[in-house]
Amino acid sequence: MNINEAAQAAKSASVNLAAVESKIKDTALAEIAKELQNRIKDIEDANMKDLKRSEDENLSAPLLKRLKFDGKKIMDVVSGVESLRKLDEPVGKTLATTVLDDDLELYKVTCPIGVIGVIFESRPDALVQISTLCLKSGNSVILKGGSEARETNRVLYEIIKEASNRAGIPSGWIQLAETREDVGGMLKLDDFIDLIIPRGSNEFVKYIMENSNIPVLGHADGICHCYVDVDADIDMAVRIVTDSKTQYVAVCNATETLLVNNEIAADFLPVLKKSLEAKNVEIVGDERVREMIDVEPATEEDWKTEYLDYKLAIKMVDNLEEAIGHINKYGSGHTDAIVTSDKSKARTFMDLVDSGNVFWNCSTRFSDGFRYGFGAEVGISTNKIHARGPVGLEGLLIYKYKMIGHGNIVDDYETGKKTYKHTRIHKDFKI
Repeated sequence: MNINEAAQAAKSASVNLAAVESKIKDTALAEIAKELQNRIKDIEDANMKDLKRSEDENLSAPLLKRLKFDGKKIMDVVSGVESLRKLDEPVGKTLATTVLDDDLELYKVTCPIGVIGVIFESRPDALVQISTLCLKSGNSVILKGGSEARETNRVLYEIIKEASNRAGIPSGWIQLAETREDVGGMLKLDDFIDLIIPRGSNEFVKYIMENSNIPVLGHADGICHCYVDVDADIDMAVRIVTDSKTQYVAVCNATETLLVNNEIAADFLPVLKKSLEAKNVEIVGDERVREMIDVEPATEEDWKTEYLDYKLAIKMVDNLEEAIGHINKYGSGHTDAIVTSDKSKARTFMDLVDSGNVFWNCSTRFSDGFRYGFGAEVGISTNKIHARGPVGLEGLLIYKYKMIGHGNIVDDYETGKKTYKHTRIHKDFKI
């Protein structure tokens, strides 16, 4: 099946999928979780083939880390599917109700977007997260993973397709694209694909946006910051920064730049350096940082770089305003955190930093759909329309207006026979 046929099949399935009962979707998710566990060995065997081939092709260390999909990661994904299954049905929720007249009511009701095209890099867990989120939200999905994960992606795709079909989900709702040409083909299929979600480099995301008429939702770089304020608890700050950088380095919510207030730097930086070096983190810093600790010099390019590796750039700042200015200039609008005991500064930071996720006294690694309670995520959005931050179920929904009348016509209101009431009430849509 070529990409055009796949997109048409997904579009056709999306019509019926939008109306599938919650019980059937949840049964399908349970079947998927069970089958993933039953076929752990098949998945691991396929993943080993991908890893060996990618190592032979000298794939970078961060991508190899993302590519690895062992038993632990598989069980983590299964837990995510189970959490997603237990969430409330997202489709058909009444967001607002307006009484236009006594016998004329208008409802704003959630519905699926339709067909989602997702283009992602080497993480096989993304395939499971994305497809199950689309299933729960009633959307068809076309998945284009990186060629480095092709064996793993094929096995996962077959598992999800077969398990969901057994549960009664319309055939064709999930499609797998595999070639580079398929990406170019997807971008032209605005008659069948309703939304593109790219997960990749900044250049790649820009390419997608510039070469398609389909709406694009996503983020490019994950240049995340921690700012350690003068009023920070040093032990807390060390724990938060170390976790933000090292808990898992090859992800977009890992901290890449640390900003430190000059008044706390002398006490904080030596302790932090010891903690980071225990995790084998390479540190670069500006001139003032290097006066405090022995590290390599940072360049202008470091403030713009997403390392996705054991490397951290540190800059010293004089105050909160300078920290906010640096983040808004060099950050990618993803996730930024402040460590301080001053509530007023925390409030200012969270109000003025222009990012989808702003944290106070906690690790940037919490910026995640599963950790937010969304079940999982299709990605992080730095857009300022439709969805922002971790995109879970709500980000894969739109809404439609449903009106119930009793023979009402506009002419009665235009001629003054009747008048609009426009009263907001709390009432769910029901026929």
